[in-house]
Amino acid sequence: MHAAGLRFHSVPRPSKALLLRLLLILPIPALWCMLHYTGRLAFLENFTVDWRFKWRGELPPPLKVVYVDIDSKSITDIGNLPWDRAYFADVCEAVLGEGRARVVGIDYIFSERGRPEVADMERFQRGTWRLAQYLFQQPEPPVVVAASYAAADDRDINGMPIVRQFPRVLDPPEAEPEPPELPEFRVGNRIYNAPNVGLIDTMAGSTREVPMFAQVGPMTWWHMSLEIARLYWKLPPSAIRLEDGRIVLVGGDGARLAEIPLRDGQDLEVNWFSKWESPHNLRMSFTNVLVAARMLKSEIPEDRQAAARLLGVMEGAIVLIGPVDPLLFDTAPTSLDDYPVPRVGIHGNLLKTIFSKKFLRHPAPVFSFLIILGTTAVVCAMSLAGGARGVIWKGVAMLLMVGYVWISFEAFGHGHWILPVIAPLGASFTTCFAAIVMQLVEEEGQKRRIKGMFGTYISPELVNQMVESGEEPKLGGSEVPITAYFSDIQNFTQTAESLSPVELVEWMNQYLSVCTDAITQKGGALDKYIGDAVVAMFGAPVAQADHASRACVAACRVHQRLGELRKQWMLDFGARWGGVWRMCTRIGLNTGVAVVGNMGSRSRFNYTMMGDTVNLASRLEAVSRIYGVDTLVAGSTRAEAERAGCPCVFRLLDTVVVKGRSQPVDVFEVMGLAEELPPMALECRGLFGEGLELYRRQDWDRAAALFMQASRLECTQTLIEGQLTPSRLFMQRCMWMKANPPPPDWNGIFTMETK
Repeated sequence: MHAAGLRFHSVPRPSKALLLRLLLILPIPALWCMLHYTGRLAFLENFTVDWRFKWRGELPPPLKVVYVDIDSKSITDIGNLPWDRAYFADVCEAVLGEGRARVVGIDYIFSERGRPEVADMERFQRGTWRLAQYLFQQPEPPVVVAASYAAADDRDINGMPIVRQFPRVLDPPEAEPEPPELPEFRVGNRIYNAPNVGLIDTMAGSTREVPMFAQVGPMTWWHMSLEIARLYWKLPPSAIRLEDGRIVLVGGDGARLAEIPLRDGQDLEVNWFSKWESPHNLRMSFTNVLVAARMLKSEIPEDRQAAARLLGVMEGAIVLIGPVDPLLFDTAPTSLDDYPVPRVGIHGNLLKTIFSKKFLRHPAPVFSFLIILGTTAVVCAMSLAGGARGVIWKGVAMLLMVGYVWISFEAFGHGHWILPVIAPLGASFTTCFAAIVMQLVEEEGQKRRIKGMFGTYISPELVNQMVESGEEPKLGGSEVPITAYFSDIQNFTQTAESLSPVELVEWMNQYLSVCTDAITQKGGALDKYIGDAVVAMFGAPVAQADHASRACVAACRVHQRLGELRKQWMLDFGARWGGVWRMCTRIGLNTGVAVVGNMGSRSRFNYTMMGDTVNLASRLEAVSRIYGVDTLVAGSTRAEAERAGCPCVFRLLDTVVVKGRSQPVDVFEVMGLAEELPPMALECRGLFGEGLELYRRQDWDRAAALFMQASRLECTQTLIEGQLTPSRLFMQRCMWMKANPPPPDWNGIFTMETK
């Protein structure tokens, strides 16, 4: 070998751009791992778990559960709750006696707070004594009565509500936690608690995980399902034990009848075995069972035989008594049901989970990280493959992700494993997307120059559409569902007169900045400024399923930030700016179909909205001043917002026919965000609603009295001197109506004579 014949080829060094891409890409899957570990993706992951439940379908029940429904039929036949407690004693006695059921669970709080205000108190006491005698007889019947933290409604010396916090084992309490509200039976001057008590609480209304116990000092209260399982196996209270992050039920011979794994040391995930409306769920109306219990005491043999046949289906079953009527507000959505169903079903499915031992399982964090990182590495390698087979490899990458989703569904259906789905898919997509975006930086440079040229003159959304489509802007529009937003400063002219032109511009810039930021942060699109008026739309140019909810929340944020701005003006300028710091704005919202698009001439046009929906929003902004409210919305907006889970609280104010229209419309005040409203606001809404009902019935005196009470609790900011509030307005109307009675066919609709 001759040195002269050797050639050394230097290995090309990676460019700085490539190293930068790798440095930017590598942290992406690590970030998804962190998001998964900290639970930030739980909300999205829960959606995939629901899909897995629906894909798997219902499971055969491992034990017999019968639901005795406190339904609309029972309320119609017996009357509104609370009932005579003797009814529950009669039903339990019949179900456990003639019905030969194993255990009864009553998902209903027996509390002295539940005593009726107006009733036959002697009968109520007799019923209480009857139920207490039954529960405390020897041997004690296998009946579990509900206890709860959420049911308590105590008040302090100032009348403010006291909320009992469920004691969480991972959250050290700031003070000694309180026990749950226990079932109470007052007999004479003494109050007795039921012998077998079970918790019925869920966390934040969720039906996914249920806290299985609550510890307060040396006392432990177990969930109702655990107490029912204990009585089903005829075990003493000491048979339920907490060992190494799991609950164990130990039989008399020392055998472990059930080992229940817990999440966060306290919660059990519900493995939903069936929908509420399912042939697997045996259900009977409380009325029917009560009638059967009475028929057992009949002197007619046929009646006793009919009752025995009806109760015979309960033999060997666990019987759960609970409210199912939607008007009792004890419903919630589940992973199998598409609509809220009675919460009593949680206990039945928890029992099936415990008895079948089909607990939902999660992989260890390390295994989850390996899934996320491995899936991302393989998918990205295939997606970025170039050459003639690049398209094929990209297709294989897509099939790989679909295959992983299928594996996760199979693992859930056959092994009850919940493998992560959102994090692996999210990491794969975002990492691939980041790599592709970096390859297209040069092409994006030209687009950024176009945006720089035109972004000052038209909205960013239109600039993006023009760049992406490559077409010249054209006139025209399309009908789309939106929520139109109009706001205006009350008494703007009078306020502006006290300012110099320079001060006026400064003041308006601050005001418009606050309004625009609040709108755009909730996804709204600014249409235009008209002097001091702000016009915007939600739901276009980008479609939003919850545009009504976004608009309502944005309106609340506008008023909140204006309140902060007024305080700042007061500190900075004081009396020098006159009444500027008392400035208030009124907002009108309406939801419906409008024509949205480029409007104007061929040489100059604007992206805007037109139609009756828009006109009505403008009218509502003006009408809000009459009622003295900050934000007024049409009934369509309130309906769409609540359908989307809007966090705002609405108050029905009136049914009006605005100027220029013939059809009446319900108008609602947006009182604010539920989490920020004081309790007196909700009390005011209730009083106002009762007054409005009486007003429409032409009961002027009683209506005026309720409006008087509501006016003392009115939360509407009346920064303008002499400004009416809704309650005061209706007090005046009541006096006027009383002096000038309307015709008999008056329907309560108010017709606006001015804009």
